[in-house]
Amino acid sequence: MSNTLAEPIATSHSGAERPLLQIRGLEVGFQTQRGLVPAVRGVDLTLYAGQTLAIVGESGSGKSTTAQSIIDLLPGTGKVTAGEILFEGRDLTKLNSREIQDVRGRLIGYVPQDPMSNLNPVWNIGFQVEEAITANSSLRGKAARAETIKVLKEAGLSDAADRLKQYPHQFSGGMRQRVLIGIGLSAKPKLLIADEPTSALDVTVQRQILDHLATLTRDYGTSVLFITHDLGLAAERAEQLVVMYKGKVVESGPSTEILADPKHPYTQRLVAAAPSLASRRIQSAKHTATDADDAEIFAGGSLDDTLVARAVEREATAPARDLISLSNVSKVYRIRTKGFKHNELLAVNDVSFGVKKGTTTALVGESGSGKSTVAKLILQLEGITSGSIEFDGQDVAGLRGADLLKFRRRVQPVFQDPYGSLDPQYNVGNTIAEPLLAHKVGTPKERQERVRELLDQVSLPWSTRYRYPSELSGGQRQRIAIARALALKPDVLVLDEAVSALDVLVQGQVLNLLTELQTELDLTYLFITHDLAVVRLVADNVCVMRKGEIIESATTDEVFENPKEQYTRDLLAAIPGAHFEFGR
Repeated sequence: MSNTLAEPIATSHSGAERPLLQIRGLEVGFQTQRGLVPAVRGVDLTLYAGQTLAIVGESGSGKSTTAQSIIDLLPGTGKVTAGEILFEGRDLTKLNSREIQDVRGRLIGYVPQDPMSNLNPVWNIGFQVEEAITANSSLRGKAARAETIKVLKEAGLSDAADRLKQYPHQFSGGMRQRVLIGIGLSAKPKLLIADEPTSALDVTVQRQILDHLATLTRDYGTSVLFITHDLGLAAERAEQLVVMYKGKVVESGPSTEILADPKHPYTQRLVAAAPSLASRRIQSAKHTATDADDAEIFAGGSLDDTLVARAVEREATAPARDLISLSNVSKVYRIRTKGFKHNELLAVNDVSFGVKKGTTTALVGESGSGKSTVAKLILQLEGITSGSIEFDGQDVAGLRGADLLKFRRRVQPVFQDPYGSLDPQYNVGNTIAEPLLAHKVGTPKERQERVRELLDQVSLPWSTRYRYPSELSGGQRQRIAIARALALKPDVLVLDEAVSALDVLVQGQVLNLLTELQTELDLTYLFITHDLAVVRLVADNVCVMRKGEIIESATTDEVFENPKEQYTRDLLAAIPGAHFEFGR
């Protein structure tokens, strides 16, 4: 049985062994104009040498603030207001700035969440790694450069010596993350804090990096404090689990026990929302719901039940003709090299598939597979090199003027990063009304009523219209992006990684919203994603892309239950926690 509101159980450690890290009664607050706002309230946790402990919770739960307080990296006006952070028996909250700098990096390494914003874009990779090495050791000059190459090789960059003079923008997301892991482990610390180190990466790249991280920490004997909102990762990677909610620890103990039998209601919600578990529930339920009449037994049930019923209904009523049809579509980019010379990059190669009205087709694959390029081609944001794209029986490749505007009223995008796709200078009301103005739809009063209707459809209050993107959570911003996409009453939404960066509970809310809207408005979805657990929840059909080509295409059940290609099997095997038995 797990210990609710208690410290993690350490059954493999003797009572005489001193914890490597022990946090007692930690309180952290942020100073604002309205006074001190508490962010962490009375947190206790214990981590022993050689252990991996995961802190899980949604955004704003205090998990990253707890981690940052350990090494005095709290942002802005944040400060520890009470409690102890004991590292090898020494209270880190009592150290001065010079003493904590000696601990940071040398004894406690840190891998931050976003590799692009945490690597300096104006310094090459070699300089940034070498800087960390010289700051935490006596190595200088050629010795430091040799150690830099060694660190990058150990982090998984086999051609490290050739990469030293490259810059962060020349690396993929996975490569940048490996650099940060290399920096974090460069001094072979006793503790590594990894804060959402793979949250935006493909499942296969994620698995490679976490496997490699596990190897390095095992070789060095390093303990790991792993911050994540992904229960699948927590199940696979951590022996101990701490669940945080609104700044407090609500449950803690061995990972397997907590995830198999969660006690606290919030933990139960997290487990229930885990996509890999929900996928298996849907698979089981779909075997029992063989037709639309059987699906009625799910009325009023959970999100999973709703998804099952509607998937069965869509499959039974899908029309014969495709609403969207791609035939032998290719896209070649010309990349300038030196002078007037160019190289050609074949990003999409002879792609063919169709999407029926009222259904959801998922396009899946790793970063660089070409799936987002296909989305841009369908949206007519870029032109095809060869082949044809038809929408509702009309060839749309090369549309211009009024015809293109008419097409875009019927096909709308929802992008991965709602903050990046929402104008920070527009409030919510103006953001949602923007497509109506661009297409000259309605009077000012009618547009205002349409905004009210859309906010209601995405379950946001009317008062939200006066707020700005910076004042909204990630889930709220994504709801606004969906509302804007629906403003013109389109037939199709192209959703490009629309839920990949959201917490599991917010992700579930958005997926539920999309499911309800699809039924209510008879929408057709093209769902671009690398998250196969989500695909299992929402898609009727799946196209698997690799290196610009579709290598497998079938119904979702067929792809999951009998994948034909090894690449597809690898993607399915890499779903975090896919084989862990959550709950009872």
